[in-house]
Amino acid sequence: MPSTTPQRASGLNTRTPRPTDPSPPSHIRWVILMLLLAIGVVSYIDRVNISVTARQMMPALGLTEVQMGKVFSAFVLGYALCQIPGGWLGDRWGARLVLTLALLWWSVFTALTAVAPVLPIAGLVGILGSLILVRFFIGVGEAAALPNFNRAVANWLGTNERGLGIGVAIGGLGIGSAVTPPLTAWIMVNFGWQVAFYASGLLGILIAVIWYVYATDRPSEHPHVNVAELALIEGAVRPVSSGGAGAVPWRAIGRTPTMWWLVLSYTCLGYVAYLYLSWFYLYVVNVRGFEVLRGAWLSSTPFLAIAVFSPLGGLVTDRLVGTFGVNRGRAWVGMSGMVLAAVSIGLGAWVDGAAMAIALLALGAGWLYFTVGAYWSSTVDLSKAHAGTLSGLLNTGGNIGGSLSPVLTPWLAEQLGWAAALDFAALVALAGALMWVRIKPGDGLRPG
Repeated sequence: MPSTTPQRASGLNTRTPRPTDPSPPSHIRWVILMLLLAIGVVSYIDRVNISVTARQMMPALGLTEVQMGKVFSAFVLGYALCQIPGGWLGDRWGARLVLTLALLWWSVFTALTAVAPVLPIAGLVGILGSLILVRFFIGVGEAAALPNFNRAVANWLGTNERGLGIGVAIGGLGIGSAVTPPLTAWIMVNFGWQVAFYASGLLGILIAVIWYVYATDRPSEHPHVNVAELALIEGAVRPVSSGGAGAVPWRAIGRTPTMWWLVLSYTCLGYVAYLYLSWFYLYVVNVRGFEVLRGAWLSSTPFLAIAVFSPLGGLVTDRLVGTFGVNRGRAWVGMSGMVLAAVSIGLGAWVDGAAMAIALLALGAGWLYFTVGAYWSSTVDLSKAHAGTLSGLLNTGGNIGGSLSPVLTPWLAEQLGWAAALDFAALVALAGALMWVRIKPGDGLRPG
């Protein structure tokens, strides 16, 4: 009877799967996926909670809305700058270690947000400067999250499950965004705004410990993966040594049009996504006329749609890849989701009924994230060994688009009206859809 003890030192599979083994496959890969989902939820709790606590923070600390806007922007800057380094580290060191360190890092700085006004650095740069630095470092830590989700999915799931895997993991962002406003508000009202940051920081540290203790970089290293599950995974995934991915083939990446069309298309997705993250609540209350409390609940509907549609789109792209191949299986989901998002947002902008408008706009967010399994899996299809780095490059594009939306959307609304601002977002989504005509991830990277 061959041993099933993991061989962590080499990172290579030392177990030979036996087709005659009667044991059914274990399900450790799905436990790993649920842990990624939990990390995704925490990442968005730590990202969104300050938008709720700001109501008490601003008067308590003597900050204006403009100053608070600078605190919000500091996160985006750190997040955007460190996408590629975060993904590269995952390729070199593995998602287990990098996600653990990143989660600990941003959880500690989340907790430090509560005491930022009295930190020693505040004596040098002031309360505002201290908050800006803390939020910047939260963004630096969270930048490693999504690229390393994809790094883990690339190692643990094959082409026929990869879209579903990253779709479930990213769906955690929708759950986190939906639950954070009411949960944070309750903590803030009952215990004070500082406790909200302590609680979310502690939750992140707890999940970081669980992830580090339970997860491994590869199925062959995990003590509870049986030979049947290993055969199932490695029948679809060719094992890669854990000795590091080697030098990033930047010349090959630069010579591959698919990668750049993919980044441009995801930039379009990022523009539309950040409209929901930045302005949707105010649109619901100020434009559609819902009162504050009901508006808060209605503003969570796009994120609930994201939580459902993200894994659904991943499942669909996996099924289509199995039937029609990688290029068509990814492109059909990417293109159709972006087109349906554009149609839903365009209709929601002009429909008279407020409830129907919110439903259509929420559906638009769902269709937008229906595509994420296709986008993120395409980076693994291009180069599994460099999936983290390519994922970081992809999400850099998303954040470039995201940085434009919060500024351009209110300007368009002021000049032309909210319907026109939403129509422009719909056109951006449609442009992202058309770019899928040029995206062929199954062809891989071109030789350098």
